Amino acid sequence: MTDILDNLSNLLAERKQADPDSSYAAKLYASGLNKILEKVGEENIETILAARDYEAHESDENKQAVVSELADLIFHLMVMLGKLDIDHQDIFDELERRFGTSGLDEKAARK
Repeated sequence: MTDILDNLSNLLAERKQADPDSSYAAKLYASGLNKILEKVGEENIETILAARDYEAHESDENKQAVVSELADLIFHLMVMLGKLDIDHQDIFDELERRFGTSGLDEKAARK
């Protein structure tokens, strides 16, 4: 799984420096963080709606809609991470750190 995220991260790093007219990602980077965050929010809502539809009416079409929206969301999250110069591996490291700890205990420790 991380191979595809590594590949996407490398591609997005290239696009970060590219002409905004040359790619969608380059255009997002040039538009700034607020535009990227808007897209993350939009894709998040679309993912939620697709998941709700899938639960209400399980079908191959609705399942594919969830998969497609999640792919869009992950893509835009990766763009956001790139804009903020955060390596996606940091996310995996944090998840690994939490592994084996009760979610309730982990959440209580944040207070």
